[in-house]
Amino acid sequence: MSNAVSSPEIGAAKSPGSIQVIERMMSLLDALAASPEPASLKQLAASTDLHPSTAHRILAAMVNARFAERHDAGNYRLGIRLLELGSLVKSRINLREVALPFMQELHEKIGEAINLGARHDDDIVYLERTSSGRALVRVVYLVGGRAPLHLTSLGKLFLAAENAQKIRDYAKRSGLPGKTPHSLTTLESLEKELDKVRRHDIAYDDEEAELGLKCVAAPIRDDEGRIVAALSVSAPADRHDPDWARQVKQTADKVSQTLGYINPKNRAA
Repeated sequence: MSNAVSSPEIGAAKSPGSIQVIERMMSLLDALAASPEPASLKQLAASTDLHPSTAHRILAAMVNARFAERHDAGNYRLGIRLLELGSLVKSRINLREVALPFMQELHEKIGEAINLGARHDDDIVYLERTSSGRALVRVVYLVGGRAPLHLTSLGKLFLAAENAQKIRDYAKRSGLPGKTPHSLTTLESLEKELDKVRRHDIAYDDEEAELGLKCVAAPIRDDEGRIVAALSVSAPADRHDPDWARQVKQTADKVSQTLGYINPKNRAA
């Protein structure tokens, strides 16, 4: 009888301690992730401000659950269970669902159309779009629509990630057709443009797909650093704002971070 009454009280008393253990485990996971080589108990205890005996006890539980691995020399590294869980999370990610809230936030700030696109063969396919709510130029890229890579700011980002031979192959396959006097229809002009894209990690469409329409785009990268999609702002040329480049880059970076991408500069820091 007394046990039945006291059990909830015991559980309540342990709750703060259980949370503390979880917090300590997370700090050890972070320490293991930050160490490029297997780390010793002493190193891990020092970096997490834990007593060695406390760190050892928690690490033992982590090893048992395969969140960490222990080497014969007494060093620790991240465990295979994290890879299994990470692969499961990655397989369930829907790029459109991840990007849409960030797109809507950017749309509310600038009031123009925000586009999400991904490469399919030699075209950009538009996966999502927020309407600008204003009168647009004649052509509007609808969800599911396609456009040649070299004519769009989104597509240039994917081309810029290719090597010189693959860009030449694309030019040969596509013939670099133009739609306006501003379109890049020669390999030389395309390569010059892609060099700028690589330097700034931003791409522009300066009335190249349609007269009167300007776009600026930034890449979205996955956890392996590959460009898997891109975001762009599109609007009539007379409404174009140079500051959109900064804003679309910040938004694309946020989506990339959500997908697990870590900028090499931040990793080094």
